[in-house]
Amino acid sequence: MANVKLAANWPEQARTRFEQGLKDMDLSLTPAVIDSIMAYLAALVKWNQAFNLTAVRDPLAMVDKHLLDSLSILPHISTGDLIDIGTGAGLPGVILALVRPELNVTVLDSSSKKTRFITQFKAANGLKNLTIVTARCEQHQGQYMQICSRAFASLQDMVAGTEHLLASNGRWLAMKGHMPEEEIAALASTIRLETAPALRVPFAAEARHLVCLARAEAL
Repeated sequence: MANVKLAANWPEQARTRFEQGLKDMDLSLTPAVIDSIMAYLAALVKWNQAFNLTAVRDPLAMVDKHLLDSLSILPHISTGDLIDIGTGAGLPGVILALVRPELNVTVLDSSSKKTRFITQFKAANGLKNLTIVTARCEQHQGQYMQICSRAFASLQDMVAGTEHLLASNGRWLAMKGHMPEEEIAALASTIRLETAPALRVPFAAEARHLVCLARAEAL
Protein backbone atom coordinates (compact mmCIF):
# COMPACT_ATOMS: atom_id res chain seq x y z
CA MET A 1 0.00 0.00 0.00
CA ALA A 2 1.44 3.37 -1.03
CA ASN A 3 2.33 5.80 1.71
CA VAL A 4 0.42 9.06 1.92
CA LYS A 5 2.56 12.19 1.49
CA LEU A 6 2.16 14.03 4.76
CA ALA A 7 1.92 17.79 5.12
CA ALA A 8 4.78 19.26 7.12
CA ASN A 9 2.34 20.71 9.65
CA TRP A 10 0.17 17.61 10.02
CA PRO A 11 0.85 17.34 13.80
CA GLU A 12 -0.61 20.81 14.35
CA GLN A 13 -3.57 20.06 12.08
CA ALA A 14 -4.21 16.77 13.87
CA ARG A 15 -4.08 18.35 17.33
CA THR A 16 -6.48 21.10 16.27
CA ARG A 17 -8.91 18.55 14.88
CA PHE A 18 -8.57 16.34 17.97
CA GLU A 19 -9.22 19.24 20.35
CA GLN A 20 -12.25 20.30 18.31
CA GLY A 21 -13.53 16.73 18.53
CA LEU A 22 -13.11 16.75 22.30
CA LYS A 23 -15.22 19.91 22.51
CA ASP A 24 -17.91 18.34 20.36
CA MET A 25 -17.93 15.30 22.68
CA ASP A 26 -17.95 17.45 25.84
CA LEU A 27 -14.76 15.72 26.97
CA SER A 28 -12.15 17.60 28.97
CA LEU A 29 -8.62 16.17 28.99
CA THR A 30 -5.54 17.71 30.56
CA PRO A 31 -2.85 19.11 28.24
CA ALA A 32 -0.53 16.32 29.43
CA VAL A 33 -3.00 13.62 28.40
CA ILE A 34 -3.58 15.29 25.04
CA ASP A 35 0.20 15.40 24.56
CA SER A 36 0.38 11.66 25.27
CA ILE A 37 -2.38 10.88 22.78
CA MET A 38 -0.67 13.02 20.15
CA ALA A 39 2.57 11.14 20.87
CA TYR A 40 0.68 7.91 20.24
CA LEU A 41 -0.63 9.29 16.95
CA ALA A 42 2.88 10.34 15.87
CA ALA A 43 4.22 6.88 16.68
CA LEU A 44 1.35 5.21 14.82
CA VAL A 45 1.90 7.37 11.73
CA LYS A 46 5.64 6.59 11.77
CA TRP A 47 5.30 2.83 12.29
CA ASN A 48 2.45 2.59 9.82
CA GLN A 49 4.73 3.75 7.02
CA ALA A 50 6.79 0.57 7.41
CA PHE A 51 4.57 -2.00 9.08
CA ASN A 52 1.03 -1.33 7.82
CA LEU A 53 -0.59 -1.38 11.25
CA THR A 54 -3.82 0.20 9.99
CA ALA A 55 -5.42 0.72 6.60
CA VAL A 56 -6.06 4.34 7.57
CA ARG A 57 -3.06 6.30 6.27
CA ASP A 58 -4.06 9.95 6.72
CA PRO A 59 -3.31 11.33 10.22
CA LEU A 60 -6.47 13.47 10.24
CA ALA A 61 -8.54 10.40 9.38
CA MET A 62 -6.75 8.56 12.20
CA VAL A 63 -7.94 11.29 14.58
CA ASP A 64 -11.53 10.64 13.52
CA LYS A 65 -11.60 6.89 13.03
CA HIS A 66 -9.19 5.84 15.76
CA LEU A 67 -8.67 8.44 18.48
CA LEU A 68 -12.11 10.02 18.78
CA ASP A 69 -13.83 6.70 18.07
CA SER A 70 -11.89 5.12 20.96
CA LEU A 71 -12.78 7.97 23.31
CA SER A 72 -16.47 7.73 22.43
CA ILE A 73 -16.88 4.76 24.79
CA LEU A 74 -15.21 6.51 27.73
CA PRO A 75 -18.51 7.45 29.48
CA HIS A 76 -19.45 3.75 29.49
CA ILE A 77 -16.20 2.43 31.00
CA SER A 78 -16.37 1.46 34.68
CA THR A 79 -13.57 0.70 37.15
CA GLY A 80 -13.04 -3.05 36.72
CA ASP A 81 -10.07 -4.51 34.86
CA LEU A 82 -10.54 -4.23 31.09
CA ILE A 83 -9.26 -6.28 28.16
CA ASP A 84 -9.33 -5.05 24.57
CA ILE A 85 -9.59 -8.08 22.27
CA GLY A 86 -8.14 -7.82 18.76
CA THR A 87 -6.68 -4.45 19.66
CA GLY A 88 -4.72 -4.02 16.43
CA ALA A 89 -2.50 -1.00 16.95
CA GLY A 90 -3.95 -0.54 20.45
CA LEU A 91 -7.43 0.78 19.79
CA PRO A 92 -9.28 1.53 21.94
CA GLY A 93 -7.18 0.00 24.73
CA VAL A 94 -4.10 2.22 24.63
CA ILE A 95 -6.21 5.37 24.41
CA LEU A 96 -8.30 4.27 27.40
CA ALA A 97 -5.12 3.51 29.36
CA LEU A 98 -3.76 6.98 28.63
CA VAL A 99 -6.96 8.72 29.70
CA ARG A 100 -7.70 6.50 32.73
CA PRO A 101 -4.36 5.84 34.49
CA GLU A 102 -6.14 4.16 37.42
CA LEU A 103 -7.71 1.57 35.07
CA ASN A 104 -5.85 -1.69 34.49
CA VAL A 105 -5.99 -2.31 30.74
CA THR A 106 -4.86 -5.41 28.85
CA VAL A 107 -4.57 -5.29 25.06
CA LEU A 108 -4.53 -8.56 23.13
CA ASP A 109 -3.75 -9.28 19.51
CA SER A 110 -2.37 -12.28 17.63
CA SER A 111 -0.20 -10.07 15.38
CA SER A 112 3.29 -9.70 16.83
CA LYS A 113 4.09 -6.66 14.68
CA LYS A 114 1.14 -4.85 16.22
CA THR A 115 1.95 -5.81 19.79
CA ARG A 116 5.61 -4.85 19.20
CA PHE A 117 4.43 -1.37 18.28
CA ILE A 118 2.34 -1.13 21.45
CA THR A 119 5.22 -2.49 23.56
CA GLN A 120 7.57 0.16 22.18
CA PHE A 121 5.04 2.92 22.84
CA LYS A 122 4.43 1.66 26.38
CA ALA A 123 8.16 1.66 27.14
CA ALA A 124 8.69 5.13 25.69
CA ASN A 125 5.77 6.62 27.62
CA GLY A 126 5.81 4.71 30.92
CA LEU A 127 2.30 3.28 30.67
CA LYS A 128 2.32 1.26 33.88
CA ASN A 129 -1.39 0.38 33.73
CA LEU A 130 -1.09 -1.35 30.33
CA THR A 131 -0.45 -5.08 29.81
CA ILE A 132 0.25 -6.41 26.31
CA VAL A 133 -0.53 -9.98 25.21
CA THR A 134 0.37 -11.56 21.87
CA ALA A 135 -2.10 -14.43 21.48
CA ARG A 136 -5.48 -15.44 20.19
CA CYS A 137 -8.26 -14.74 22.67
CA GLU A 138 -9.00 -18.47 22.98
CA GLN A 139 -5.44 -19.06 24.23
CA HIS A 140 -5.40 -16.33 26.86
CA GLN A 141 -6.39 -16.87 30.48
CA GLY A 142 -7.59 -14.30 32.99
CA GLN A 143 -10.69 -12.68 34.45
CA TYR A 144 -11.90 -9.26 33.39
CA MET A 145 -14.87 -7.15 34.39
CA GLN A 146 -14.90 -5.45 30.98
CA ILE A 147 -14.20 -7.07 27.60
CA CYS A 148 -14.22 -4.57 24.76
CA SER A 149 -13.51 -4.92 21.06
CA ARG A 150 -13.82 -3.25 17.69
CA ALA A 151 -12.59 -6.39 15.93
CA PHE A 152 -15.24 -9.11 15.99
CA ALA A 153 -17.41 -9.78 12.96
CA SER A 154 -20.40 -10.73 15.13
CA LEU A 155 -21.58 -10.56 18.72
CA GLN A 156 -21.87 -14.36 18.74
CA ASP A 157 -18.20 -14.69 17.80
CA MET A 158 -17.20 -12.22 20.50
CA VAL A 159 -19.12 -14.04 23.22
CA ALA A 160 -17.97 -17.49 22.10
CA GLY A 161 -14.32 -16.49 21.89
CA THR A 162 -14.10 -14.60 25.17
CA GLU A 163 -16.67 -15.94 27.64
CA HIS A 164 -13.93 -17.76 29.56
CA LEU A 165 -12.37 -14.35 30.22
CA LEU A 166 -15.48 -12.66 31.61
CA ALA A 167 -15.55 -12.29 35.38
CA SER A 168 -18.70 -12.77 37.41
CA ASN A 169 -20.93 -9.73 36.83
CA GLY A 170 -18.66 -8.62 33.99
CA ARG A 171 -19.77 -7.02 30.72
CA TRP A 172 -18.95 -7.25 27.04
CA LEU A 173 -18.60 -3.89 25.27
CA ALA A 174 -18.84 -4.35 21.51
CA MET A 175 -18.14 -1.31 19.34
CA LYS A 176 -20.38 -1.48 16.30
CA GLY A 177 -21.61 0.68 13.44
CA HIS A 178 -25.35 0.54 12.86
CA MET A 179 -27.41 -1.24 15.52
CA PRO A 180 -26.84 -4.99 14.91
CA GLU A 181 -30.44 -6.09 15.48
CA GLU A 182 -30.02 -9.51 13.86
CA GLU A 183 -26.86 -10.27 15.83
CA ILE A 184 -28.59 -9.35 19.08
CA ALA A 185 -31.59 -11.54 18.21
CA ALA A 186 -29.25 -14.46 17.46
CA LEU A 187 -27.58 -14.42 20.89
CA ALA A 188 -28.12 -17.41 23.16
CA SER A 189 -30.69 -17.12 25.94
CA THR A 190 -27.81 -17.18 28.44
CA ILE A 191 -26.71 -13.74 27.21
CA ARG A 192 -28.71 -10.57 27.75
CA LEU A 193 -28.53 -7.13 26.22
CA GLU A 194 -27.94 -4.47 28.87
CA THR A 195 -27.97 -1.39 26.68
CA ALA A 196 -26.81 -0.23 23.26
CA PRO A 197 -26.26 3.52 23.32
CA ALA A 198 -25.46 5.52 20.22
CA LEU A 199 -21.92 6.88 20.42
CA ARG A 200 -20.95 10.49 19.79
CA VAL A 201 -18.08 10.42 17.31
CA PRO A 202 -17.37 13.83 15.76
CA PHE A 203 -16.78 13.91 12.00
CA ALA A 204 -18.00 10.30 11.63
CA ALA A 205 -19.95 9.63 8.45
CA GLU A 206 -21.61 6.51 9.83
CA ALA A 207 -23.55 5.66 12.98
CA ARG A 208 -21.68 4.10 15.90
CA HIS A 209 -23.12 2.08 18.79
CA LEU A 210 -21.78 0.35 21.88
CA VAL A 211 -23.54 -2.96 22.47
CA CYS A 212 -23.27 -3.87 26.17
CA LEU A 213 -23.92 -7.52 27.02
CA ALA A 214 -23.85 -9.61 30.19
CA ARG A 215 -24.64 -13.12 31.29
CA ALA A 216 -28.37 -13.55 31.81
CA GLU A 217 -27.92 -14.66 35.42
CA ALA A 218 -25.79 -11.60 36.27
CA LEU A 219 -28.69 -9.40 37.35
